[in-house]
Amino acid sequence: MTSSEPSGRPALVLIGPMGAGKTSIGRRVARALGLPFRDTDSEIVKEHGPIPEIFERLGEPAFRAIEHDTVRRVIGEGGIIALGGGAPMHPDTRAALRGTPVVLLTVAEHVIAARIRGQKRPLLNRDDRDPVAEWTRIRDERMPVYESVSSVVFDTSSGPMQGVVDRIVAWARAEAIAPQTQEDQDD
Repeated sequence: MTSSEPSGRPALVLIGPMGAGKTSIGRRVARALGLPFRDTDSEIVKEHGPIPEIFERLGEPAFRAIEHDTVRRVIGEGGIIALGGGAPMHPDTRAALRGTPVVLLTVAEHVIAARIRGQKRPLLNRDDRDPVAEWTRIRDERMPVYESVSSVVFDTSSGPMQGVVDRIVAWARAEAIAPQTQEDQDD
């Protein structure tokens, strides 16, 4: 089997703005469902080097093409997949998401400052712009696309992260996206 052929494993994709918790939540969802976890940003870094350097060296359009190829490949491999915040903006990536369950994670603006503080994010660390204001602008610009490709929405602004994980796991099982546990079958 090549890496672009489906593995037979279910795939569930997490999307949302930067700092929404896609990677942290995705890892826990994968563990709870007994599925592999993949983060497309980590995959890109392994294969091509640090994302800020790719942006600087090749520009955003070239990065988005690399990102699309990575998304297409990991969806074919199955598991729980966290996409970079801008991945759904590429039309070919949106096409690759068709037929795959997509969870949109949202987060309130008042929560994001602590989550993005000190991180190197190429789209937020430009010039002397306020990173939170820039995050808000990007989120607002991308939200219609996020909503157009998502199957369900979960907010990560408050409460314990495990609560969001539990709700996603329950949704995935109810939708027959993920394997049932013996407990689920006994109910």
